[in-house]
Amino acid sequence: MADDYVRRTAITRLSVDDEQRELLEETISEWKRGCQLATDMAWGKCNAKSDVQPLAYDDVREETDLGSQHAILATHQAAQAITGCLERRSNGKQVSKPTFTAPTVIYDTRTMTLFDDDTVSLSTTESRVRCELALPEAEDGYQRQYLDSDHWSVAESTLTARDGDYFLHIGFRRHKIEIERDTAEDGTVLGVDLGIENLAVTSTARFINGRELSHNLREFEKVRAGLQQTGTRSAHRTLEQSSGRERRYVRDVVHQASNAIVDEALRYECDVIAFEDLTNIRDRTGASWGHKWAFRTLYEQVEYKAEAEGITVKQVGSAYTSQRCAECGFTADENRRTRTEFRCVKCESEANADYNAAKNIGMRYVRRGQQSSRRTGDSQLALKSGTVTPSGGFTAHPDGFEAELTDKPLPQRANPSG
Repeated sequence: MADDYVRRTAITRLSVDDEQRELLEETISEWKRGCQLATDMAWGKCNAKSDVQPLAYDDVREETDLGSQHAILATHQAAQAITGCLERRSNGKQVSKPTFTAPTVIYDTRTMTLFDDDTVSLSTTESRVRCELALPEAEDGYQRQYLDSDHWSVAESTLTARDGDYFLHIGFRRHKIEIERDTAEDGTVLGVDLGIENLAVTSTARFINGRELSHNLREFEKVRAGLQQTGTRSAHRTLEQSSGRERRYVRDVVHQASNAIVDEALRYECDVIAFEDLTNIRDRTGASWGHKWAFRTLYEQVEYKAEAEGITVKQVGSAYTSQRCAECGFTADENRRTRTEFRCVKCESEANADYNAAKNIGMRYVRRGQQSSRRTGDSQLALKSGTVTPSGGFTAHPDGFEAELTDKPLPQRANPSG
């Protein structure tokens, strides 16, 4: 059944004191234990939430310090992880039993409460803690359009710990209006591939260079590793300052990139922007924590900026988008010769590997919609030269249509770690 909600995420850092920090760390630790326990019990037996919960709930409650609702959520997280493994296996990938090492914990409306004074109350293994949301000083920060709106309600959220800081990924949702239910039934789709060499590439051949971002993320990581090894109080303060610079730098890069993607969609009159499913983005070779955070932040910023323009943003399965030839459809590992080079061994067409993937991602969304019983089959993929349908029908852009140059990296601030 299709989701009748529009969903968004707003990320903000929390201001916590030492006592709150200790409780949150303990809760994260117990959460990982609870998820692992439920997974160990259900692996090879069941994967539906309705089956995993009655199987593992009592054991999670007895063997961890999680409260009743967090114990339920832990069984649901285990079910989701197992389901993800089964889906990956069905796509031909090797999988093993999920393990939970990420410093995160899920919250819902029973375990988290947002207040109008920009604070949040979070359940822990003991008492609740009430923390201040460290929101951007500017009143036009994107979080405000969700926090201050009567149209959006709080949904499932995620708390993440990193380098002594805590980030709350607050989920919001609202009911779709009728026009959103029918969006892109006959529309134009812009495909977007995210990567390391290029932060983003669109099916219209807009390249957003990622080399400088990758370099600066490596520099930040070197600084972080050195300070963590030092371990002094002074080093910890410097680490917090460096982490703040890194966040601001990545936000600036992502802000420019998201603007470019939405501008591209507007230029080519697209109704939908299609990304690959970010669930498996962690598998991308060379993707650091900073890259993963940048990818997710980029997606979220494109979401809210595109929505303001009446453009829908979706995710599609990422399986084989890097190995499939966008021209003839032949799929083989040998097609992807290097990180940047794609050459089909069947039809011998050549392309930048990220550009080829962007076209596959966009066309996958077009084809997926075409399979719906409500489809009229008139959706098309936006290319630099025109639009193309799944059947191969091509419509060139009118004379005088001036497309952007293929590779025009966005300006990025130099030496942000200095």
